[in-house]
Amino acid sequence: MTTLTNQIRLQIAEKSAGSLNFLALLRWALVIIFLWFGGMKFTAYEAAGIAPFIEHSPIMSWLHALFGVQGASCVIGVIELSTAAALILGAFQPIFSALGAAMSAATYLITLTFFLSTPGVAEATAGGFPAISAAPGQFLLKDLVLLAASLSLLFASVQGPWLNVQKS
Repeated sequence: MTTLTNQIRLQIAEKSAGSLNFLALLRWALVIIFLWFGGMKFTAYEAAGIAPFIEHSPIMSWLHALFGVQGASCVIGVIELSTAAALILGAFQPIFSALGAAMSAATYLITLTFFLSTPGVAEATAGGFPAISAAPGQFLLKDLVLLAASLSLLFASVQGPWLNVQKS
């Protein structure tokens, strides 16, 4: 365990769960997702697949202007592979447990904004919102559970008075 101040403690997320290591399932599932998706970002297929999300995003559209479609995808791939690396290291080092979980949470917070900015999320033939399309609507909505997994790891990694958690 690493102590930053008397108020904040960093720990490996799984250590906060005692003998129940359910958080390890979340960590390693996220690692697989980030390795797989991050690696795919270096392919033309994936770059074309994520292009509509990027080009309509007020947060991410600058990547296309700066790097082009494939370059933007590669930048995202590097970030996703870095997130996987931090999550892996986080199984052994408290600072990386918090960093990897925070990077993962940030990823899914950003991708959930695509729900608002990407055309075709609401399914017009089913009456519009709240009916959502299979793609991209349901594809994006699944990021809500990935965000929850990321936040669970983050909150288990960073202990402080704001969480009102008592550990002995």
